[in-house]
Amino acid sequence: MKKKVIISWSSGKDSTLTLIRLLQNPDYEVVALYTTHVANEVPFQVTPISVVQMQADLAGLPLITIELPTVFPANNEYQSLVVTGLKECGIEFDAVAFGDMFCNGIVEYRKSYIEEAGWECVFPLVGQSSSELAEEIINCGIKTILVTTDGTQLDNQFCSQEYTTQLLSELPIHVDPCGEDGEFHTLVIEAPCFNGSIELSDTRIDEQERFTHLRYQASVLQK
Repeated sequence: MKKKVIISWSSGKDSTLTLIRLLQNPDYEVVALYTTHVANEVPFQVTPISVVQMQADLAGLPLITIELPTVFPANNEYQSLVVTGLKECGIEFDAVAFGDMFCNGIVEYRKSYIEEAGWECVFPLVGQSSSELAEEIINCGIKTILVTTDGTQLDNQFCSQEYTTQLLSELPIHVDPCGEDGEFHTLVIEAPCFNGSIELSDTRIDEQERFTHLRYQASVLQK
């Protein structure tokens, strides 16, 4: 029997590749996406919850939203909110999947509260190199835009650019190809698992002290 899995959804490329991998995996049935947000925006990507809902609708999956009080709540508060939100979502499931890539302690951290709550913790991307994953993201048809850049690690000129092979070739040598050290964050606007795409309009660059964000209006284009 397939295990029912909910995917942690950031609105970016890593969670989208995680979804694609699990849709192709005969051992799992994806039953929902969940996202955490602060004041109706996903932290770091600053993706409006309304746009995350567009992505979920295009993927044909329900979206569970879990509000956080701040971007960085205390660990015990964060874990409690996530576990409670999942328990109260009204959807039966056996596992929770994450799009983490690095074996840097994050696997043990996720397991510490997900497995304790009685669910399996799934990491479809862990163990592969960033360069391999970046190539797979691009080649499988995930179209994604850099919507946040960290000015301490990457020039803000990269904000608003599409994630392509050309962009990867232009990244400074110290920047991870998938932005796994927080150099940049992405928004997926088209993917093989979407029944349509998201069009961005009225775009503007929002430069802050450290981070630069792409602000926009979004609309759905059905296939």
